[in-house]
Amino acid sequence: MAGGWISREVAPLAGKQEQLQELLTGRRTYRRFDQSKPVPDQVVREILRAQQVASSGNNRQRLRYLVIRTPELVEQVFPLTRWAASLPEGEGTPRPGEHPVMFIAVLEEKAAESRTTATDAGLALSNMTLAAWNYGVGSCIMGNIQRKPLKELLGVPDHMEIYLMAAFGYPACASRIREVSQGEDLAYYLDRDRDYVVPKLRIEEVTEYR
Repeated sequence: MAGGWISREVAPLAGKQEQLQELLTGRRTYRRFDQSKPVPDQVVREILRAQQVASSGNNRQRLRYLVIRTPELVEQVFPLTRWAASLPEGEGTPRPGEHPVMFIAVLEEKAAESRTTATDAGLALSNMTLAAWNYGVGSCIMGNIQRKPLKELLGVPDHMEIYLMAAFGYPACASRIREVSQGEDLAYYLDRDRDYVVPKLRIEEVTEYR
């Protein structure tokens, strides 16, 4: 340990492994929120800072982000999104008082479409949702959205397209993982309390060592 440096192989996150795992496990998809609690400015800033430090293909940083926080506009965006496609129609849709309080739209330039767009967006959204959960803010990444009406509503420039969106708010439900084996049903579902249960395949069933 020359010069006071600690090997990353020995202690990459010394004393923080448990907290990191709790953060990763707790950051689930949440689809019901406390609509009376806005996300504070400082937390929004930290969420955006998290995307700034995300990796980007060839470091091009071609994605842009549109934050929708005005309550009236959030409510206009809401019906242009679809929730919980794996559940019966309407069952997973937030009810009045459970709507998100903020959306972030991930934008891409039409002319700059790249093979790394999906990866870049995934990395940025993963960072943002983890940063949000660090402050107790839940999220839902959304691809099933009405892009054309949303683009018109939000005034997105012609040369830009909405790639994905994410909804944010303080959760009004719980979400937990249930380990399952290959061949079992992988569809998430609601329990008696309308909380989400998300089946996940065991590590041994999706991993090989060579």
